[in-house]
Amino acid sequence: MKIMAIGGHAGDMDLTAGAALAGAVLEGHEVVLFHLTPGEKGHPTLSAQDYAKQKMDEARAFADIIGGRARFLEYGDGELPVNDHVKFQVADVIREEKPQVIITHWKNSIHKDHANTHLIVEDAVFYAEIKAFERSLPPHGVSRIYYADNWEDPFDYEPDVYVGIGDQAYDRWLKGAQQYAYARGETGFQFIEYYKALMTVRGLPHGFPRAEAFARPTWSRQVRLTSLAAKG
Repeated sequence: MKIMAIGGHAGDMDLTAGAALAGAVLEGHEVVLFHLTPGEKGHPTLSAQDYAKQKMDEARAFADIIGGRARFLEYGDGELPVNDHVKFQVADVIREEKPQVIITHWKNSIHKDHANTHLIVEDAVFYAEIKAFERSLPPHGVSRIYYADNWEDPFDYEPDVYVGIGDQAYDRWLKGAQQYAYARGETGFQFIEYYKALMTVRGLPHGFPRAEAFARPTWSRQVRLTSLAAKG
């Protein structure tokens, strides 16, 4: 099975879903992290151009550590549009990669790139599946969509899937997350510490020492799963 995580910025899916993705790789599944922008405008000293290069290098390093691959579009941080051009760009990548599972942002966010990514992915999945949208590659249908548990996307977010994180997956995630300067706290917020604590909070009530939480579309609500690749 192939899982594609589509984030507004390099690092979004890595921190929110990366441990579950590492676990999926350990189970023998393929993982692609697809970043629509580098998220390059938030560094206090580096130029956007220099930070974009650094973020893309960090994203590749994270993907390598967990055993996945990184892909990018070339939009700027805070400048991600919502239009058919970008939706078809994402749809074309979905047709090329053929994931069975997609993870992306929840719709309600304090960051416009996150909310826009949700809208883009929603239509891109539709465009990728429908044969009548003639593209260079044949259509591909995605079986399942998950919305990651991001502190910037909290409004009306109600997770219904809890993926237990084993020690090996956690260690890979932590090593990968430490590749990101912003995750280490270089831009101010201690992202790694937040998501380490969140894994405990999400896991313990559901019988796991650690877990990452996900929401599903309301039409496909599921009971608790122990793997992103589990059937149902």
